[in-house]
Amino acid sequence: MSPGTKTRLAALLAALSLTNCAVNPVTGNPNFVTLSEAQEVNAGRSEDLRVRQQYGSYDDAELQNYVKAIGQRLASASHRPGLQYHFLVVDSPEVNAFALPGGYIYITRGIMAYLNSEAELAAVLGHELGHVTARHSVQQISAATAANVGGSLLQILLPQIRNTGADSLVNLLGGALLSGYGREHELEADRLGAEYLARTGYDPQAMIKVVGVLKNQELFDAELAKAEGREPRRYHGLFASHPDNDTRLQEVVREAARFTGSEKRVDREAFLKRMERLVFADSPEQGIVRKQQFFHSKLGLALRFPEGWRIRNTTQNVVATSPDRTALVDLRSAGAAEGTPADVLRRLLKLGGGQPVTPTKIGGLPAATIELALSGKPSRIAVVFIGKQAYAIGVQAANDGAFRQHAAAMDAAMHSFHALTAEEREQAKPLRMRIITASAGITFAELAKTSPLGRHAEGQLRLINGLYPQGEPVAGQALKIVE
Repeated sequence: MSPGTKTRLAALLAALSLTNCAVNPVTGNPNFVTLSEAQEVNAGRSEDLRVRQQYGSYDDAELQNYVKAIGQRLASASHRPGLQYHFLVVDSPEVNAFALPGGYIYITRGIMAYLNSEAELAAVLGHELGHVTARHSVQQISAATAANVGGSLLQILLPQIRNTGADSLVNLLGGALLSGYGREHELEADRLGAEYLARTGYDPQAMIKVVGVLKNQELFDAELAKAEGREPRRYHGLFASHPDNDTRLQEVVREAARFTGSEKRVDREAFLKRMERLVFADSPEQGIVRKQQFFHSKLGLALRFPEGWRIRNTTQNVVATSPDRTALVDLRSAGAAEGTPADVLRRLLKLGGGQPVTPTKIGGLPAATIELALSGKPSRIAVVFIGKQAYAIGVQAANDGAFRQHAAAMDAAMHSFHALTAEEREQAKPLRMRIITASAGITFAELAKTSPLGRHAEGQLRLINGLYPQGEPVAGQALKIVE
């Protein structure tokens, strides 16, 4: 072994020696971890800044305080009550909740629209709290670190495997460990969440209801995906069957019975009161999609996407994909309108002086376009100025044939970009939830006729009211609708 190899080996062994087996706060058993609690908290604090930048905090102080109060009540009954916890409703339409190491817990306004009681909200927060108290993310980070260190050690001891598939194997292992929680960790988080519900007076069966909400989302999206010719999203794919039939989930939630007192709070009315005026689907901060039109009142712009194309609105861009998924239209910020549109386009794409850029007008606004291949795919990019801001509109296809096939639709979308009109500002207002009392004989099919949710409104209304797939309102029942 060469002196250099010995030095590298010593460094790796020293790195391994820094790892330790800490007692898990939940089980009392030793866990192999590479982060102290202080490092765990620092990691969470650092990532919290990125989460807030990406999603933003939902602008409703009363709702934020309501969620924080429930979260802190659960945290005080948890296995790590001394940790400083942070609960935040993020401004995203996604159906999601997640936790960072060190006590940073997030719930989207998107998932809150589909919950129907305070107990269900507590179940979502309790589940994420369970991931934190059991240090699941710390265990995953530690396992991935060990995998990478072990892979490096293996390549030093056996140099003949360098530049082979070993790098791919090590990367794959590390990626798999960080790709998400496995079934055992999810079940443990459900068990802990149910325990924290019981300890704070909530009905632990709310955990089953919440998993049912996620499973119903998955089933509904499978219907939409079939109609739209795409792959369905998986919200809680760890459960192959519906939670009502999942034996292990039933078992882990049932364990919470020994912590249950005389009180089993559900608090449906208290929760629904907070859902009044909740923004549903797109937020004004990200722009509003109405059918195939995109409006952004704060930025003062609008664009129409091709009919039948699937639109996805994110914090970074809004993109529409053709039904055959061979072409797309992408709109995003291109920074400050400094110089000319051609200048910004060149800076954006890092173009040399020899590539031709065409000055033009789009929607009566100063613009510049270029046709080129990006990542080997035929593309056309435009930069348009509105006031002091520049925006990039990109169209791209999988190959030349697909580009020709969709050229007219993509070109029409690009040239539909324009400054928002006064009339369009009215259409750019977000959808909001409203709570009504069901009248005798009312059906979701009838409510769907006047709903702005489109052709799938009936299914959506059932979902947000916890009555998917076939339930109907009962006279006098408080119902969520969208206006």
